[in-house]
Amino acid sequence: MSRRRSGTTKGPAATNAAVFGEVLRHFREAAGFTQEELSKKIPCDRSQVARVEAGTRVPQETFAKQCDDILGTGGVLLRLWGRIDWYPEVQHPDWFERRAKMDAEALAVHEYQMHAMPGLLQTPDYAHALFARRIASVDEVEDRVRARMSRQRRFLAVNGPLYMAVLDESCLRHVVGSPAVMRDQCAHLLTVGQLPNIRIQIAPAGRPDIDRPDTSVSLIALPDGHSWVYSESLDRGHFNDDPAVFARHSQTYDVLRADALSARESAALITEAMEGYGDDEQARTQLGDLVQEQLQRRERRQLRRSGAHMGEEQLQRPRRRRLHRNSPRYPRRRPRP
Repeated sequence: MSRRRSGTTKGPAATNAAVFGEVLRHFREAAGFTQEELSKKIPCDRSQVARVEAGTRVPQETFAKQCDDILGTGGVLLRLWGRIDWYPEVQHPDWFERRAKMDAEALAVHEYQMHAMPGLLQTPDYAHALFARRIASVDEVEDRVRARMSRQRRFLAVNGPLYMAVLDESCLRHVVGSPAVMRDQCAHLLTVGQLPNIRIQIAPAGRPDIDRPDTSVSLIALPDGHSWVYSESLDRGHFNDDPAVFARHSQTYDVLRADALSARESAALITEAMEGYGDDEQARTQLGDLVQEQLQRRERRQLRRSGAHMGEEQLQRPRRRRLHRNSPRYPRRRPRP
């Protein structure tokens, strides 16, 4: 990702990511924010702001826009983000190169994922922890993470292609990295789930009636009119463009989406999982507006239920009083002094 400028400048040239980080730091300090304060406003973890400013983490487009809004830059960061070639030398594993090319031009991707988050929705820290389990070389892990993040860019951009994801609840419960990594991953799902081209639904674990595919699967529609079914085994991708096979998997997927939780219900479940990975102040900050809305909606439902119950009791009380007044009255025997 690093490039050297031509000329006689002494020392290594700053990377594109480092230049973006320096500009972000300038505007943050000019606005009087610490890294901690800016992270709470976004919201995200403080380490994310620190790593973006250090040029060691590639930010998402939404991160640049949020920083523009918070710091009052007039859109400078978003424009700079759009002009930077963040992934000039990305290389995918040979067996995955074909799928990566499809993602680069797909009109729509419908995906079901089990156990682990799909690559198009992973945070850098989550992807890093996932690769680090199987790859010993730190440099190779960083290369894999960079390559994975490069696939996400067009899906998270304005007017990105349609992306529908149904996640088995095990994706939320299976801890990758640490509780902090999972908390940030859940927050990321809530953020990208608000984009107009992305919908995230959860197939809850307590629903044995839901017909789930036996493996993770993607349905990919390309501009040339071809539709592909993609699945994976260990270090190998499987492609099938047989119309009958695609139609069968597409029908299974449509039924799965219908039976899964709605996007709004899924956001509530993601919020619940996120809260389970940490109840400190930082976690509460990361809930964001959408999460707070889900919590408030839950409280309102509880209040309505309790209000209805109280209303029934209030209706019953005058009825009991009326029955008492209309019933025969018998004199009470009082003890004599």
